[in-house]
Amino acid sequence: MLGARLVRGSGPDARRGRIVEVEAYIGQNDLASHARFGRTKRNAIMFGPPGVAYVYLVYGMHHCLNVVTEPDGTAAALLIRAVEPIAGPDEMREARLRSAVDRLGRRDEAAAERARSRIAAMPAARLAAGPALVCAAFSVSRADGGVDLCDPVSELRLETAPDEIAPAVRTGPRVGIDYAPEPWRGRPWRFFVPGSPALSMPSDVGRRVAG
Repeated sequence: MLGARLVRGSGPDARRGRIVEVEAYIGQNDLASHARFGRTKRNAIMFGPPGVAYVYLVYGMHHCLNVVTEPDGTAAALLIRAVEPIAGPDEMREARLRSAVDRLGRRDEAAAERARSRIAAMPAARLAAGPALVCAAFSVSRADGGVDLCDPVSELRLETAPDEIAPAVRTGPRVGIDYAPEPWRGRPWRFFVPGSPALSMPSDVGRRVAG
């Protein structure tokens, strides 16, 4: 998955980025996974088939995009944590601005204005530097849940990387799972491309794995 492209749309306005950070959630025994309570209405997509988008909300406001990875019936997915923009950075910035205004504008116009200024000045590489930011930059919502990301004509899709050197890969513990007991909390199941300016935790060096 690292190095693959996340794409929204087609033609000159298409948004395209290189996936540089993911987290793995594997099986019902993984006590950090949504599947730990068994199959529910919320997590049913995780149980297959693979290649499908699993989208959920955190804190009631931020979407997160996952790719189901295992055969039908086995709950597992990769959370896309960071994407490095390749094409369509202006469109990503506009999508980030729309998302911020929609989320804040009705409640706090001053906060929305601060968000506008911050996003307008943000380096392009940081537009999708976090799981919620990926969804904002690529206009991903729960309406995309169940989309076949491997379908080449899908509006939201994955594309294989062009011929290029496979990226180096480092690992670290997953983020935001303090509720999970060990050994699950410390499992090094966050995978990332070191040195990418789009990492959600750019100072993290992690442990190197083959690649």
